[in-house]
Amino acid sequence: MTTVLLASDADWLIEEVRAALSDPGTTVNVVRAGADVRALVSSQIPDLVILDLQIGNMGGMATCMDLRLEIDAERLSPVPILMLLDREADVYLAQQAGAQGWLVKPLDSFRLKMAAVALLAGEDMREGTTPETERLSEGISPEESEFGSDEDESTDTEEVPQVT
Repeated sequence: MTTVLLASDADWLIEEVRAALSDPGTTVNVVRAGADVRALVSSQIPDLVILDLQIGNMGGMATCMDLRLEIDAERLSPVPILMLLDREADVYLAQQAGAQGWLVKPLDSFRLKMAAVALLAGEDMREGTTPETERLSEGISPEESEFGSDEDESTDTEEVPQVT
């Protein structure tokens, strides 16, 4: 039996996730506030946590960071976290918050099911990751990356005469 904890206060999103993940072996439990997630993860230990970016009283990013800190401190059992993002610009934040996976809305049942299957199998599901967001997550500034420079380096090189 697979248990999924969904944190969202949007009824349409709750129904969409339940429809995508509904099968006889999966239970989807719902909380409507990010502040309630840690207590449920502690007491019920779900197999997967799905966080909506915008949840009442404690957003999805803050909730994800809270879970990661508790897991890293070994006060919670490890659990994969899937973030449901509003736009591609949120991918960097999801990386920094410690999510193992994310999907950018609008969602469809197939993508959501595949993301859940991948995370439950111990894999990552990182939709919308670009080389630039990967570099930023590794701490490489845009100036240090090949994408940060608009100058053509070949025009700025000078040949230095050799002294013999």
